[in-house]
Amino acid sequence: MDVKSIESLARLMKENGLTALELSQEGISLKLERRLEAGALPVPAASPFVSAPVEPEPAPKKGSLVLSPTVGVFYAAASPDSAPFVEVGARVRKGDTLCIIEAMKLMNEIPAETDGTVVEICVGNGQVVEYNQPLFRIEP
Repeated sequence: MDVKSIESLARLMKENGLTALELSQEGISLKLERRLEAGALPVPAASPFVSAPVEPEPAPKKGSLVLSPTVGVFYAAASPDSAPFVEVGARVRKGDTLCIIEAMKLMNEIPAETDGTVVEICVGNGQVVEYNQPLFRIEP
C-alpha cells in the first residue's frame, strides 16, 4: 500500500464523516483515525452488514444500467484537472469510456455497453463503489 492510497482513504474518511477505518489487504493491516475539527459533531458510522429498507421507486426508470465490475473508487475524469468523461445529457457510443474505477492500484476504464444518452450518473467523483453498484443509466 503506497502513500497515495493512504491519502485517498483519508480523504474518503473526511468526505464521509468517518473517524476510524481499519483495512487488511494482502497481509498488510492499516488503521486510520482522525480527530474531529472543533465544533464538529461526530457522524455515526454505518455497519457494512446492515442494510436500510429500500423504498420502491414510484415508476420504473427506462434505459440500461452500467454496473461496477469491481469494488473500487469511482473517478469521473482521467485526472483532477480533466473534464469528466461524460455528463448527464451526453451522447455515447458503445465502447466510449464513461469513468475509471481504481481497484488495487489499477485504473480500470469502464466503457459504455450500448449507444445512447447518459440520463443519470448514480455516484459521485471519488466515491467508493461496490461490485454491481449502478454507475450510470443510459437510454437508447
